[in-house]
Amino acid sequence: MNTFTNKILLEFSRELRKRDTEEEHKLWQHLRNRLFCGLKFYRQRVIEPYIVDFICYEKNLIIELDGSQHYEDKQMQYDKERTLYLNELGFIVLRFDNNEINRQIDNVLETIYLCINGEYVPEI
Repeated sequence: MNTFTNKILLEFSRELRKRDTEEEHKLWQHLRNRLFCGLKFYRQRVIEPYIVDFICYEKNLIIELDGSQHYEDKQMQYDKERTLYLNELGFIVLRFDNNEINRQIDNVLETIYLCINGEYVPEI
């Protein structure tokens, strides 16, 4: 990526942090300020050429939240390619549906916990 593209991604990631979705906000309340397992999570961070929803560099863990648009064929293929790319960089990618955040936040947090402790590895 060139400097111009990187600057655009950084600006866009800042904008995304200002206008998070209800589900992002809900999960962030559990992850922020080292509240979850004492780990530092960041939100809307650039991992070129993408912006990821949440990332924990200490555990090489990325968490993505998926709304309904992620279930269209074209978007599903894009998400798969994106996950493979991030895996190649050494990251584990967890994906959760917005409904899971809204209805089963405890299950989501348990899955994140299991992944952090090496007891769960997501399928691609």
